[in-house]
Amino acid sequence: MAATSPFTLTATAAPAPGMAAPAEAPLDGFALLRDQVGGTFGFNRTTLAGHFVGALVVLLMFANAAPRSLLIGWGALFGAVWLARVWLALRFAHHEPKTVARLLARLRIWQSGVLASGALWGAAAWLFFGYGEPAQQIALILVVFTFCVASVPILAPQFALFVVFVLLVFVPAIVAVAVQLAGLSWPLAIVMATAMGMIVVLGRNYRESFDRVIALKLRTEALAEQLRAEKSVADAARHEAEVANRAKTQFFTAASHDLRQPLHAMGLFAEALRQRTHEPEVAQLVNSINESVDALEGLFSELLDITRIDSGGVEVNPESFSVGEIFRKLRLHYEPAAFEKGLGLRFRGGRQVALADPLLVERILRNLLSNAIRYTVDGSVLVSARRCGERVRLQVWDTGPGIREDERVRVFEEFYQLPGTPSAALGEQKKGLGLGLAIVKRLAALMDAPISLRSEVGRGCVFTLELPVGKAPRPGAKAPPGKAPLGLTLDGKLLVIVEDEPAVRQGLEVLLRGWGASIEAFESVSATRAWAAASDPAIVKPALVIADYRLEPGETGVAAIDALRQRFGDRLPAIVVTGSSMSGHDKEAQEHDFHLLIKPVLPNKLRAMIAFKLAKR
Repeated sequence: MAATSPFTLTATAAPAPGMAAPAEAPLDGFALLRDQVGGTFGFNRTTLAGHFVGALVVLLMFANAAPRSLLIGWGALFGAVWLARVWLALRFAHHEPKTVARLLARLRIWQSGVLASGALWGAAAWLFFGYGEPAQQIALILVVFTFCVASVPILAPQFALFVVFVLLVFVPAIVAVAVQLAGLSWPLAIVMATAMGMIVVLGRNYRESFDRVIALKLRTEALAEQLRAEKSVADAARHEAEVANRAKTQFFTAASHDLRQPLHAMGLFAEALRQRTHEPEVAQLVNSINESVDALEGLFSELLDITRIDSGGVEVNPESFSVGEIFRKLRLHYEPAAFEKGLGLRFRGGRQVALADPLLVERILRNLLSNAIRYTVDGSVLVSARRCGERVRLQVWDTGPGIREDERVRVFEEFYQLPGTPSAALGEQKKGLGLGLAIVKRLAALMDAPISLRSEVGRGCVFTLELPVGKAPRPGAKAPPGKAPLGLTLDGKLLVIVEDEPAVRQGLEVLLRGWGASIEAFESVSATRAWAAASDPAIVKPALVIADYRLEPGETGVAAIDALRQRFGDRLPAIVVTGSSMSGHDKEAQEHDFHLLIKPVLPNKLRAMIAFKLAKR
């Protein structure tokens, strides 16, 4: 490995004296030179203290052996050099140079002081070796040898300076031994010359190791700088991705709401048309329209839900809840669909209490139950809850075609649909996007609840969701019956509609009047408040409020419901229609005692919900 200078500078800085020219310059020249010169001067305190002690030892050893004039002369020169170096060290500590030229000038002065000290130590060996006893002479050689060895970590990085220093110190000592010592002079001189060569080799090895350390340091700093740059790029890319993700979520939310509105109105008008004619062909067309609206509603819900989950827009709020309350809602929603296909729909274990987010659990069971009914041609679907130790197992069983073993993992992937599904299993329903089970898996992961699948081809499937056991709620009022009377008449009942979309409002009016209801319809919260304030509660008694969630800017259907309840009583039933199945309105629904319907609302779902709300009064 070729030796490189520890003083690696840019083109703005020349190499320090005694240094090789750098091949490249990864760092700022002034900063690097300042740090390296500072490191060199960092040894000043130890070096100068060692030199002072060494000089004092030599003067005391030869105080009675060497001529006084010789001692005073050497001591005065040594003291002058030593004081000059002390002054330079103090000046550097308190007045750091601000330019490369001044740093290099100070470094050259320091190098001159080092060479002057080396020359004085070599002169001491030459001048004092001929005086005193053998013990004093050996001590003098040891002092010289010690200073040469001690200079390795300080001077070896500046290898040329180090070699000159060793020669200045060692050569006079070797010559003095060879010339002035009788008997063993030449063998001892050869040993000293060998020791000098070993010190030079040691310095060279130290220099190479030091250069490798510096190279590693420079590479580390370059990599750190590169990492900072790449991190900055990654942070910017992540920020852009987050902005794009939020924009995507906002787009899906807005598009879902805006596209649901005409679908919602379409379903209402279609049902109103069916009521005005008894022709079988018209009834079949209305059924086809409603099925298409229902299919589009499922697609919108899946796209919006998967987007909200992936963007972190779904919060988990665990609490103890009765499984039976979720079963009641599922029965109300899915019993008509199961009955239409000739399937039995059963619920077992509603007394169990689980600890989780009930809204997310309901969403999971809705997806699982919807799939079970969709793919089951004959037999039944069972939704059960049972306790196993400290866990509650919620399971959805079906007697459908089953899922092959090699497909059981992939069914939880996005946009994956089982190949070769018999068309009879779907009936007249349209296939979805293949997002239902992907949503199930993500929601289960958000709650840290294991979800699993067991299946046997030709016999059906069972999906299992495991939840912690919750604390049983305090005894309270008995829950309302799960099944609502779908044939409930609305004759003589006043229903209040708050909807800002004219087509939807008109469709609701036509449909509900066809069911026998009297209607008061408003397009804003302010109009609703004005009507409520002008009405006499003893004469006007609304039976139900149906309000859209999003109304005029800054207002929601919740405000309209509160205004009506302040006038007509807190027990006034209410239904809020919203465009998102995971919009976070469920907490508001619990706090303000209303039920949610997701647009587009099919007439049979609306009628079932109205019957359920009126039955609770």
